[in-house]
Amino acid sequence: MTAQKRSERLSDVPMSISAASGEQLEQRGITSVADLGKIAPGFTYQPSDYGSPVYTIRGVGFKDISVAVAPAVSVYVDQVPLPYSSMTLGANLDLERVEVLKGPQGTLFGQNSTGGAINFIAAKPTTYFSAGAQASYGGFNEISGEGFLSGPLSEDIQARIAIRTEQRDGWQRSQTRDDTLGSRDFTTARLILDVQPSDRLKLEFNVNGWIDRSENQAAQFVRFAPAVPNGYPDLVPAIQAYNPAPDNARVADWDPQTDFRRDDWFAQGSMRADLDLTDSTTLTSITAYSHYKQDSPIDPDGVAVNDFLLTIRSKITSFSQEVRLSGSANAESLRWMIGGNFQSDVSHDNQSGQYAGTSSGIGPVRFDSFINSSNQNVKTYSGFASLDAKLSDRLGAQASVRYTKSNNDFTGCLYDDGDGKLAAAFSLLATSPISASSCVTIDPTTFEAMPIVANSLNEDNLSWKLGVTYKSGRDSLLYANVTKGFKAGSFPTVPAFTPDQFDPVPQESVLAYELGIKQSLLGRRMQVTGALFYYDYRRKQLVGYVNGAFGQVPALISIPRSDVLGAEAGLSVEPLTGLRLSANGIYLRTRVRDSFQATDPFAQLVDLKGEQFPNSPKWQYTLDGEYAFPVANGITAFAGANYSYKSESVASFGNSPEFRLPAYGLLDLRIGVSGEKWRASLWAKNVTNAFYLQSVTHVIDTVARITGMPVTYGATVSYRF
Repeated sequence: MTAQKRSERLSDVPMSISAASGEQLEQRGITSVADLGKIAPGFTYQPSDYGSPVYTIRGVGFKDISVAVAPAVSVYVDQVPLPYSSMTLGANLDLERVEVLKGPQGTLFGQNSTGGAINFIAAKPTTYFSAGAQASYGGFNEISGEGFLSGPLSEDIQARIAIRTEQRDGWQRSQTRDDTLGSRDFTTARLILDVQPSDRLKLEFNVNGWIDRSENQAAQFVRFAPAVPNGYPDLVPAIQAYNPAPDNARVADWDPQTDFRRDDWFAQGSMRADLDLTDSTTLTSITAYSHYKQDSPIDPDGVAVNDFLLTIRSKITSFSQEVRLSGSANAESLRWMIGGNFQSDVSHDNQSGQYAGTSSGIGPVRFDSFINSSNQNVKTYSGFASLDAKLSDRLGAQASVRYTKSNNDFTGCLYDDGDGKLAAAFSLLATSPISASSCVTIDPTTFEAMPIVANSLNEDNLSWKLGVTYKSGRDSLLYANVTKGFKAGSFPTVPAFTPDQFDPVPQESVLAYELGIKQSLLGRRMQVTGALFYYDYRRKQLVGYVNGAFGQVPALISIPRSDVLGAEAGLSVEPLTGLRLSANGIYLRTRVRDSFQATDPFAQLVDLKGEQFPNSPKWQYTLDGEYAFPVANGITAFAGANYSYKSESVASFGNSPEFRLPAYGLLDLRIGVSGEKWRASLWAKNVTNAFYLQSVTHVIDTVARITGMPVTYGATVSYRF
């Protein structure tokens, strides 16, 4: 394991971790970050209202509609950051293993990991020639292929290249016509070079990226809910005539003759250098540059008329540099680390909207388009240190700390898109006419249109962690931790009628207490884990709602005090040769502690006191089992199943029944045969065709919902040379 930025056994790491090897991920059909809930209870995935991925661990996550926002769950590949969740789509390619670290991880992995961190460890180049290929065919004519080549280029250089492509027909059906949506067209690749110029110096170069030309998923219509009840009536009869979508994941609706294909791509280059200064001291440098670009049209209203259509055009560049010195003393009874990190992120997040809803005008002047623009330039500096001491044969203590300073310079505006309609409408409110293509955000004191809105957010914080461990034997660990973590403040991307709608939310913090146990029994044929935890959560960030120029619009809010209380347990056992069983579960109680007034999705003022967090089910558990047995010389047959369950949760604060996410369970099955170098399997995902929701939104004039995938079947064959 590398959870503490050094290699050690999972049973020796004093924190709650869900881990799986690359082979286990392959067997269970886990092909994306969103699928990790099948191995890590407490982890949830939810698309934001406009499609960006939102990851949550133990109720701590950050749901926003923007692309360029720092998450609460950080993702790394070989300790190289993927600082924005939209960059993570190809992280699961050609893996050695994945580690889901639960609880604040700020002292080692920096701010923006108040929920936890996900470490993907890529398969590394080999000193001998190795190759492999895998092909799958599944429902909706999905064809995927993956392969790798690995081996030495010279005595001191090894290389590994891997590539995967996924192609699929549309799986959604229009509610009102003969049309489909939801095709898949995704390709990702990675090249790793390991260079060892000397016995003491190791270099690793990593170039990776992906291209996504898939179609965005459309929403299901729930009901008509006008942004302005007595507003412009153009589309009201058509939407009122709509029937709610049935509880069928494949049925949805979207604007006809509109291309919803994404044009998104990501590229990253990194270099890691490890220099052994002495036999017990290593200097490590990790340098990375990432570039992300998105051009993504989405239709979140669930109807086949243009009530609201949005195209997200974003660009993010990120540079990071970490330098650290680590070592040990007294026969490794004392291990230490000290280092620093610098990161520079520049983002341009533009949302281009076209619509004809009830809020599409001011007085007699109508408009049908706008651009929300948000630009951020964030520089982050940090220094960190950690100490791990073995106080006796059984007792140990750990301490770590990180100081972080961040400077965020923001510019943004609500813009006319060039046709002059939005400018003409807002000119009715301004003291002087506004020209086409200009910013229409109005200064509330002068009533003049602003040339641009500029602001800055400068923050610093001190993350820390204290822990003690007790080992009664090699395969037993008791631990207790107290951890303080932070997530950086953020600016929103919203249609800002006045500049105060661009006001940022301040950094949030989590003070976490955790007691845990890890125990191996029956000659290591059984492993038991458990943890109790409590989080004191301050200034929780989330997207809420305010009344703006377009009626009810999103805005960032900050909840002063809330908390999380939970318990989790895990059991894995091999009762018979070839039979592996595991069960993992979590109970989670999240709540807003104090009275806090906010606006719900229907513009009603509500008190959030006592409410549970969105997308944080009280109960989650996973069950997995596989039995493998020999059937012929060198051939093994296997059969396995995975069941994951989530209890009821909510998509938004406010206790609206329409924003309830019902409980559901997903059953996956797999059977097949394997040899020394090959494997063939048949599989099925969501065998019972359970209908489940991932999100519910109120966008302009409709309540709409995003569903999970229906049942799919397929076959996979793989071979390793």
